[in-house]
Amino acid sequence: MMKSLAATLLTLTALAGVAHADDDAKCGNVPQNQWMTEDAMKSKATELGFDVRKIKVEDGCYEVYGIKDGNKVEALFNPQTGVQVGVDGDD
Repeated sequence: MMKSLAATLLTLTALAGVAHADDDAKCGNVPQNQWMTEDAMKSKATELGFDVRKIKVEDGCYEVYGIKDGNKVEALFNPQTGVQVGVDGDD
């Protein structure tokens, strides 16, 4: 029983590491001095139809909180290119 539990925990930990690495990869994994500024990210998100309320850094991405098409959203953007790479909660 304990070996099974330990194996399950080890597997879950490994999967979490892979998921985190995937987030870093989709967001460019570049040094922060190569990122667009938060103001530039806000302008880019606004051009894409977001009413931006807040921007923060999450797992190497810009995470934009706002309203789009009448819905609250948390969208993830590549901080170097400004390309939307997902919506927070996507797996």
